Amino acid sequence: MSTRLDVAPTSTSLADQAYQAIRDRLIMLDIAPGEPINEGRLSEEFGFGRTPVREALKRLETDHLVASFPRRGTFATTVDITELAAISEVRQLLEPLAARKAALNTNEAVRDQLREVSAALESLDSLEAGRGRRELMEYDLEVHRLIYRAAGNHHLQEPLIRLDNLATRIWCVVLDRLPSVQDHIVEHRDLIQAILEGDADRAARLAADHVGHFESMVRAAL
Repeated sequence: MSTRLDVAPTSTSLADQAYQAIRDRLIMLDIAPGEPINEGRLSEEFGFGRTPVREALKRLETDHLVASFPRRGTFATTVDITELAAISEVRQLLEPLAARKAALNTNEAVRDQLREVSAALESLDSLEAGRGRRELMEYDLEVHRLIYRAAGNHHLQEPLIRLDNLATRIWCVVLDRLPSVQDHIVEHRDLIQAILEGDADRAARLAADHVGHFESMVRAAL
């Protein structure tokens, strides 16, 4: 199975497609922090008109991934590592709630996706060497987004996605200083299994531990 997971409904909106494409570039630092955003170049690169790109950038400003300044233009936000503690503080509250709700979700379509992820996680032992860290990080993003979706509450899902996106940008900054990222990804195995077993308390505890381990891993690399 590919490590890429379709964890979100397919959108026919050009603005949504532009948003997702630019967002992922910003998260993975393909658009460097502080870099000016050129609407025309993005429109040409992705094949969207300027209107969808402009709408996408408005949403990305809400996500704190871009910032607009009068008479200066729009720029990718800088990555402030000092924000790690504040981001982790909120994630420590919301991630366990999402995991708990996901464990109580009996929707079979959602559970089938979770089973698929669980099976894929069993084959991760040699993934880092075989596919590289970037793909592992993309995988991590998608697994988190699936858990948030499985929680079944978009008021919980949306802020968690934003926080995870910001945390991943920080992760990208220190990536070259980390000996491995695979262990962090493998922690999803037990979490997904607890969700599938309907063990809400264990799922919540493992989600909190996962956030704590992430913060410790990043701090050790600073």
